[in-house]
Amino acid sequence: MYTVCVRDRFMIAHSFRGEVFGPAQRLHGATYVVDVAFMRPALDADGLVVDIGRAGAALRETLAALDYRNLDELPEFAGSNTTTEFLAKTVFDRMHAAIRAGKLGRTAHALARMKVTLHESDVAWASYEADLAP
Repeated sequence: MYTVCVRDRFMIAHSFRGEVFGPAQRLHGATYVVDVAFMRPALDADGLVVDIGRAGAALRETLAALDYRNLDELPEFAGSNTTTEFLAKTVFDRMHAAIRAGKLGRTAHALARMKVTLHESDVAWASYEADLAP
């Protein structure tokens, strides 16, 4: 399986509900480094997994909707704890939508799998990975 990965970052503010979160129940900030890995078993006719430039631009567009935002104020997250795990799936879903919309180029529909990893720090991260339906 071939893999290409693009990276970007975004900054957010949020709070959590539940005793398990201790002091993180209060409003706090996080800066995430985001890796999105695209996988396919064979290269396209140009020898690519995916166009890296288009993939990076789609990731930047995806993250721009979250960057420098208080996630507690966004209606789409009402009632959710926006944990790192939750946000990894959110970015995955939005990148998958970008693939389906053609934003990663005409051969991106042949991608087999994608993995999104959000690095909270140099010692903690969370990922969401799944096959991409044709």
